[in-house]
Amino acid sequence: MFNAAWCLIQRDLQIAWRRRGGVLLTLCFFVLIALLFPLGIGPEARVLRLIGPGIIWVSALLASLLALPHLFATDYQDGSLEHLLLAPQPLAWLALSKIIAHWLITGLPLVLVAPILGLQYTLSDAGLWTLIAALLLGTPILSLFGAIGAALTLGLRSGGTLLALLVLPLYVPVLIFGAGAVEATNSGLGGQAHLSLLGGLLILALLGTPLATAAALRLAVE
Repeated sequence: MFNAAWCLIQRDLQIAWRRRGGVLLTLCFFVLIALLFPLGIGPEARVLRLIGPGIIWVSALLASLLALPHLFATDYQDGSLEHLLLAPQPLAWLALSKIIAHWLITGLPLVLVAPILGLQYTLSDAGLWTLIAALLLGTPILSLFGAIGAALTLGLRSGGTLLALLVLPLYVPVLIFGAGAVEATNSGLGGQAHLSLLGGLLILALLGTPLATAAALRLAVE
């Protein structure tokens, strides 16, 4: 079972490498949104430090949403999804493997670039480390929740719009806890409580979303 998951992750990573323009588009979208706000707001350090965590998190949320329609679309179009449904391994396990690959392709680069953007918002060293920790916990949740919406809207016209309407309400707690952790650290209160909530939410998402995604994929194929 683990071999099948690893092979599926490797396959998706190789496909992403061949089509790396899409990965770069997501990353550039994230960077551009985060860079544009200071140009419109002004260079005042206190204001930038106050709004920076929220802007970075909203940018990560929108960038993650941009990449979601491609999570299962290629497999659906070339017929690979039907083979996954017929595989001896549990479909929820295979869906989780694809979600992990999706996070490695789209979420991890955001985590690596975010500290550089945090410097633009004059975040402290502690704030930057909290930002990294919050994104490491939060971006997988975005992929996990987003996978449900991507599966439900698979093959539909205007699926991108419907996908956004489905998953954005699920993203709100991640946005609140993620940005709140950095803001609490900047104010001296400590972001451990927010990070703990993100960790708990990640565990719940890992336990529940693969099963929901598998059920949605079966509905899409049928």
